[in-house]
Amino acid sequence: MRIINIFLAVALCSFLVVGCSKYSKIEKSKDTTYKLTKADEFYGKGQYRKAQQLYEGLFSAYKGTDKFEDLYYKWAYSYYYQGLYEQAESYFKSFLETFPNSKRAEEVDYMKAYSYYKQSPKLELEQINTIKAMNMMKIFISNHPRSERVAEATRIIDESRQKLELKDYRSAQLYFDLKHYRASAIAFADITNNFPESGRGEDYKLMVVKSYYKFAKLSIKTKQEER
Repeated sequence: MRIINIFLAVALCSFLVVGCSKYSKIEKSKDTTYKLTKADEFYGKGQYRKAQQLYEGLFSAYKGTDKFEDLYYKWAYSYYYQGLYEQAESYFKSFLETFPNSKRAEEVDYMKAYSYYKQSPKLELEQINTIKAMNMMKIFISNHPRSERVAEATRIIDESRQKLELKDYRSAQLYFDLKHYRASAIAFADITNNFPESGRGEDYKLMVVKSYYKFAKLSIKTKQEER
């Protein structure tokens, strides 16, 4: 068994060395047509890191040609498919600035916003990217009101608002559980105002009342009746 494992390890190392050697030859090639063909092959096979590197090396050769838009488009997507959403958002934005009249403009505009949505963090963390994604989806709908992607953009906006609502609810409930009743009352009132469409609006209003009641009960006697 040990001999078999050693053999497999050696075979794997040999395969990786050969693979790296082949890629290195492609990368160093002066034949730009050949490099672009190989970049597209890597892209088609889902080998996005290799495709990305080759595309980047071809910018100067193809800039200003009719093939540059497709190259740039796949280059931006190669970041997205690697899960590098911050860079992808930046390059989708750059694509729109470079090719404002592209037939792909609507799609890329959506992907720019969607890349922010993919960066939306866990509920416990700061939700700046969730808010940005929501706002960018609103801008997308405004810019492309007849797009087939409007329904999905609307769903993401609704989902983002629900996420923000839940985060605020947990914070307000934590204040209540920790017996910080005045802060709890203010927090639940803010949720009611910020999310008027919520199906839990009546529950939040009740928690405002309960929080102020608890706050009053803990006050000194001279202040209890007023509060």
